[in-house]
Amino acid sequence: MYFAALLARTEDGWEASDTELDNVETLSDLADLAREASPDEDTVLVLIEQEDAWFGVVRVDGEDDPRIYVSDAAAAQRSAYGELLLTDELLGREPGSDDGPDLDSLDLDGTEDGESDSDEDDEEEEGGADAVPHSPVGDSRILDDLGIGEKELRILDADDALSSIAEALGAAEVLETVR
Repeated sequence: MYFAALLARTEDGWEASDTELDNVETLSDLADLAREASPDEDTVLVLIEQEDAWFGVVRVDGEDDPRIYVSDAAAAQRSAYGELLLTDELLGREPGSDDGPDLDSLDLDGTEDGESDSDEDDEEEEGGADAVPHSPVGDSRILDDLGIGEKELRILDADDALSSIAEALGAAEVLETVR
């Protein structure tokens, strides 16, 4: 179960709106959606969570490139919405690199039906160069100027992170109205 909302900073405080991400295919699409929520080019936060697994914050300030924070990259990678946020740059990969295995380097020794002849294969797969960490990725200082420091952001639990962020911003009530 996913929840996504836009929080747009205005002269009168924060305005929240529930957002549908079904038609969003890229990070650029998501940034455009956020910019539409604030015609004055104020700060817009896109808050995304998958219950108890991970949360993400995308910050768009006017025409600047979006800034991203994801609480658990490996959990987010298993999600269609998480994949939007996990860019090559965010993961420290070479842009355009292939995430899948190199078919020329596969050892097809008859165990390709899911059998493994050793635990080494699993260890190699988990620790490979393209492995996605089970840890936060992105700009952990994304909310510093809004009163939520790096340390506070990193210790948030996925199950109540968006509520905690909204509360710290003074936007808890407006976020709850769209939940």
